[in-house]
Amino acid sequence: MTVTLVLTLVVIGLIAGFLSGLIGIGGGIIMVPLFVILLGYSQYQAQGMSLAVMLPPVTFLAVYNYYQAGAIDWRFAIIVSAVFIVGGFIGSKVALSIDQQMLRKIFGGILLLIAAKLILGK
Repeated sequence: MTVTLVLTLVVIGLIAGFLSGLIGIGGGIIMVPLFVILLGYSQYQAQGMSLAVMLPPVTFLAVYNYYQAGAIDWRFAIIVSAVFIVGGFIGSKVALSIDQQMLRKIFGGILLLIAAKLILGK
């Protein structure tokens, strides 16, 4: 494994972890808005709840299927997972220091960017 590859995996893990902690990304793309709209949660509560829901090993069986198919490189997964934890911690600290209205705008903006990429991308 080259240094460049390891650094790339670290960056991927940090970005994914940071965004996970910052806006509850992942299942949060669906859960966070629904917690706010349907349950009247604050942005902080919705993001915290989304992360709490994902805390148990909810993906265990899906990962097992991919593992059985030979589609997982555990060396890479461990590196990204380790730095994802660090990124999530830092992202959550940043999120809690931002005003909820601004945080909601950041969340919405990221959703718009993802939607535009999915709709307009190749």
